[in-house]
Amino acid sequence: MMGGPSPSPSSGGHAARLEDLTPGARVRGILPEQAVTVVAADWHGTNAITLTYRTDGGRTDAELLYRDDEARLGIEEPGAAFAFDGDGTLFRLASEALRINLAYLFDPLLAVHTSSLDPLPHQIQAVYEEMLPRQPLRFLLADDPGAGKTIMAGLFIKELLVRGDVTRCLIVVPGSLVEQWQDELWQRFGLDFEIISRETIENSKTGNPFAERNLVIARVDQMARSEDIMAKLAYTEWDLVVVDEAHKMSAHYFGNEVKETKRYKLGRELGKVTRHLLFLTATPHSGKEADFQLFMALLDSDRFEGKFRDGIHVSDPKDMMRRLVKERLLKFDGTPLFPERRAYSVEYKLSDLEAKLYAEVTDYVRDEMNRAERLRAEGEGRRGAIVGFALTTLQRRLASSPEAIHQSLMRRRKRLENRVREEELRKRGAEIDTTEDLPKLDEEDWDNIDDLADEEVEKLEEQVVDQASAAQTIAELEHEIATLQRLEARAKEVLQSGTDRKWEELRELLLNQAEMFDAGCAGSSSSSPSTRTR
Repeated sequence: MMGGPSPSPSSGGHAARLEDLTPGARVRGILPEQAVTVVAADWHGTNAITLTYRTDGGRTDAELLYRDDEARLGIEEPGAAFAFDGDGTLFRLASEALRINLAYLFDPLLAVHTSSLDPLPHQIQAVYEEMLPRQPLRFLLADDPGAGKTIMAGLFIKELLVRGDVTRCLIVVPGSLVEQWQDELWQRFGLDFEIISRETIENSKTGNPFAERNLVIARVDQMARSEDIMAKLAYTEWDLVVVDEAHKMSAHYFGNEVKETKRYKLGRELGKVTRHLLFLTATPHSGKEADFQLFMALLDSDRFEGKFRDGIHVSDPKDMMRRLVKERLLKFDGTPLFPERRAYSVEYKLSDLEAKLYAEVTDYVRDEMNRAERLRAEGEGRRGAIVGFALTTLQRRLASSPEAIHQSLMRRRKRLENRVREEELRKRGAEIDTTEDLPKLDEEDWDNIDDLADEEVEKLEEQVVDQASAAQTIAELEHEIATLQRLEARAKEVLQSGTDRKWEELRELLLNQAEMFDAGCAGSSSSSPSTRTR
């Protein structure tokens, strides 16, 4: 039997082996009557490849080829060989990026050398000796105020970022500190953190801004008070969470029952969604071991489980916290970082009119405080807290100046008089509540009001001091208005007398104390004030 001709490569080229099918090669035998251009060839062992090719019409396809297929293939144009004709600038850019990515292997203090700061010995020790070796980190940094805990946290964050250990970082701070944190991280470390605000949440594309951003700063109370935000947080994962003023995430024992604040619940949730957890505070211990153990349980729930009992538990967290007092903070030359501080109180005697005003306003505040405490005892904790905040602010203004207390008393009297008229026009029941139109914060929120931003606190003070009262009936409100009228008249009398002993003592201190001047501006005792003040 006579056989037919043996198969041969398609005309128009030389025979091909699988190894010849390189990107750019023109190959016949894949499709009838036309050549294709090789895009890629993926090997499966040594005897098969998946060939990805493109036709002259621009269509891309793929085919699995074996050694047996080599006989039908032909090469029209071989693929381009390796050539060193690429863009040298791009190659250098890529190699430099790789070098920077591995820089921490050669520079153990990379974050220090790439930041705009001159760190102190205790700051370097905290980051590179105490915190970085702990993986994963659960740590409490509790140095005294002024030690630079923000600097240490920034160094730690940047070091982990350049090492590739952290991509997503959340910083949780009191509302009054969010802008300060954002500014310091950018100016000192070049880290671009975004603040989560109400607008950020409302404009979020997915409804969860925490999932959309990698470097975030959030307000602790904004998160703790909102069940919606807490739910969004639970659906995120973080490499590092930093909490400033962490001691405010507190819980307390009442008997054998634990009362957890909203912030404490937030702290527990943060511990669940992060690998590294860093707490910052200058006051870690309130003096109660049981409460301190609850606080440390946020960092290690297994180790600090259960109520502390003296003689049974040993609360020794030295291996997961550091605390340095100011006396131990040194410069590189060994000298103290802070000079010795000596504080003296300057005592002065009030004028007779000022003393009477001070005593009468203090009596008024004390009586109203007692009524506020009764409100709390009767189950109106929120209202009692609002009134307490109002009276505390009023007393602080009393210590400020005669003008400040006069204006506050006058505005409060006018506001309460308006409220009486409104109640009489409405002809409502005998009981009234002057706090119903104030912000809807609960008792815990009012007790921690100082954590709000300064402008928010100032706005609340104006609202609350002018309006909040413990009076529960129109008759009680009218009695309080009469008291305010008398106090306002007394304050006006002090104001018109032109006497302000506090200012007079301060002026005397500034002008006649040698400690207020340096050698260049010291003058004789007969020098005029304009000569001696700076």
